[in-house]
Amino acid sequence: MLKRVLGRRDEENKVKKEGRLPPGQSLTTRFPVLHYGPTPGFDPATWTFQVHGEVEEEVTWTWQEFQKLPRTKLKMDIHCVTRWSKFDTEWEGVHIKTLIDHGLIKPKDTAKFVIQHCEYGFTTNTPLDWVTGPNFLLATHFDGEPLTPDHGYPLRAVVGAIPNRRDLAEPYFWKGGKWLRSLEFVQEDQLGFWEKAGYHNEANVWKEQRFSYQY
Repeated sequence: MLKRVLGRRDEENKVKKEGRLPPGQSLTTRFPVLHYGPTPGFDPATWTFQVHGEVEEEVTWTWQEFQKLPRTKLKMDIHCVTRWSKFDTEWEGVHIKTLIDHGLIKPKDTAKFVIQHCEYGFTTNTPLDWVTGPNFLLATHFDGEPLTPDHGYPLRAVVGAIPNRRDLAEPYFWKGGKWLRSLEFVQEDQLGFWEKAGYHNEANVWKEQRFSYQY
């Protein structure tokens, strides 16, 4: 037990010295499960993923079709608003930018933001330039294995920090929705579930933008 604690502290000091640990955060070696509401079921025969809104053509993929889209592997640090950070996490999934480059998604010039629609009506909102960045992924796998149900199986959005890429937006982890079912491209920003509940809309981890109000 003591050895594990000391090992965690050594690793935390290492990432702190590297400038990778945001203020108010602590390193975890676990992957805590946090979400609102129950874990939904999944039926591959009926599941679909839709892209709609300010796009030239709406698109709907079945689960079988989605698995054939161009895939990417990505290593990122992730930071939860509840103050844990997990480093060098490995993900596999689909980059939005890749789909746009292949002409599979065609946003209109009027598209400025993207609303993630998840099971049970949960939403979260992101600027379009976040979604098209290299640190935003439509993920199906974590650490070489399919996502577990509690972590968003079969599909979740994930956004994190790529070491040495401080030019990218680095929001808290809630800006990637679990159990994702569609992306809506919109002209104007629309607050998502947690943002309406008082979480900060920009969610910058380095500025500790956890809430939109002060206690």
